[in-house]
This record gives sequence, C-alpha cells and structure tokens, in this order.
Amino acid sequence: MSNPHHPRLPITSPTDLLTAVPYLLGFHPADSLVIVGLTGTRVAVASRADLPADVAGWADDYLLSQIRMLRHAAATRAIAVGYGPATTVTPAMDVILPRLAVSGVDVFDALRVTDGRYFSYLCQDPACCPTDGTPFDPHRSDITMHAIVGGCHALPDRAALVASIAPTTGAARVAVTRATAQARARRRALITQAGRDGLIRAGEKAVAAAFARYADEQTLTDDELAWLTVLLPTPVIRDAAWQATNDMPRHVAMWADITRRAHPPLAAAPASLLAFAAWRRGEGALASVAIDRALAANPTYSLARLIDQALRAGLPPSVLDSWPHPGQPTTP
Repeated sequence: MSNPHHPRLPITSPTDLLTAVPYLLGFHPADSLVIVGLTGTRVAVASRADLPADVAGWADDYLLSQIRMLRHAAATRAIAVGYGPATTVTPAMDVILPRLAVSGVDVFDALRVTDGRYFSYLCQDPACCPTDGTPFDPHRSDITMHAIVGGCHALPDRAALVASIAPTTGAARVAVTRATAQARARRRALITQAGRDGLIRAGEKAVAAAFARYADEQTLTDDELAWLTVLLPTPVIRDAAWQATNDMPRHVAMWADITRRAHPPLAAAPASLLAFAAWRRGEGALASVAIDRALAANPTYSLARLIDQALRAGLPPSVLDSWPHPGQPTTP
C-alpha cells in the first residue's frame, strides 16, 4: 500500500526504484512479486505478494485485486518487480504482464531482481539492459539516505515484520497472563455491581487512559493492559477505541505494543485496531500481518474480516471514514 506520510523520494532510475521498494513496503522482499503503481511520475501505491507455486490457479484473484488497487489509487502506469530466481519469477511475469496490458494498465517496466542484479523483461537494448543483468547496490544510493532522513525504515524481511508484533514470551507473558485472569474477575464483579452501563463507562475510561498514556510516550502497565484487553471485546468499547484511532505514529506504536503484549486469545481487537491504524498510515504490510494476528486469535472477528476484505480488494482506507457510526455499535 502507499504511504502518504513517506517523504518524496527522487526516483530517476531502476536502481532508485529498487532501492525505494523496501521503504515503500516496510521490509526487504524476497521470493515476491511487487506491483508499483504510478500517477504521472509519482509513486501512488505499492503492494507485495508471495510468488506462487501454481501460477495458473493464482493469477485471476491476484490480478483482480491488483487492478482494483491501481484504479482506486488513480494509478495510470505500473511497474512489476519479481524477487527471486528466473525459474519462479518468469512464469508469474509471463502470465500477469499481458493481462495487465489487456486490462488497460500501462506497464512501464517489468524487472527481476536476482542475487544483487536486475533484469528487464521489456527492455531489449543490451546497452542499458545487458543479458547478464545490471548490478546494483542499494546501500550506495542516495535514496537510502533520503528515506532514513525522512523517518522511513525497512526490516530485513517479512518474517521480521511478523516477529515485531508476535506474542511476548517468558516472564512478560506469564505476568500478563496472571494480570488477565485478575482483570477477568474484576470485569465479572463490575458487571454484577454496575451492569452493562458501568462496564461501558469503565471501558471508555480505559481507552481514554491508554491514548493519553501513549501520547505521553509511556506504556501501560501489565494490569492496565490486561484490564483494557478484557474490555475491548465489548463492541461499543472497541468502537470507542476505533473512533479514536487514526494514522498518527503513536497510534500505530500503541496498538502494536498492546497486540504484542496481550494475552493471545484476546489479541483480535487490538490487532484489528493496529491493522486499521497501519492501513490509514499507508503501511499495508504491517496491516496485513496484524490482520493475520487478529484472525489467528478469532477467525470470525468481524472488524478483522472487514479490513482483510478491503485490503485484498485494494480499497483505500477512506472507505471506512464513516465507520464506526457513533451510537451504533458494530458486531464483535
């Protein structure tokens, strides 16, 4: 997905583009197919998918989502980049390039990146596109400096991105599990004493306290985090948190921290809210792995499924601008 908060990177060559891709995605791709959509000379959107083992069975759904993504981003041209050996990249390119062209997408270039070299599927001039590829070193490009100075980062691979929001382990996990058991008992007592209205008031207070804490560059204690996560499954409380969440970096950081530390069976709500914040910020890769966390905790969780469908369809986050509706709680 595109990131409107990224600085403008002066891309003037294939090397510049290939250096920029990890910063557009948030990690260095491998065994991947990346589609970069252009509006004029500006990168409007970028997406990544694993290279398929069965190209024929994969192409239709993949291309439908990519074409939708390009159209929603008003991208008029696209660049396809395959990362991996020719034996896996070329079959995918052979299928998608003609179909993109038939759909009306102007394919500006199609590249393969293998072992530090790039090869063009469209350029036949050996003067600029030698048959043995063109070596490139992203560490020697000014794009890297521009990206870092602009606050962009690129993790080593997608596994590192998944690991960045994986459940905590060891003593930290034990402490939160214990705190969650206590928070559940506290929740039951609150419902008995104050009913649903009291529960909602407590939830709204816990949500406001969490946002204030992270705005102060602090984090929740284990007890505070456990209390919030046992309240978030209540739709009206989750929706209050959803309404307060936008594309600010601290909101992404807050929900990432809560997702990572939450008792795993309760991760669906915070992980979905992380996905929403990341999606709003243009960090589609992080949104995708957050949705995986949410659905692993609860495969039927409605907010996770809603965002997952939107991501797969290539829809912009603005489709949820009016959600949730105040006073009309959504389903869990």
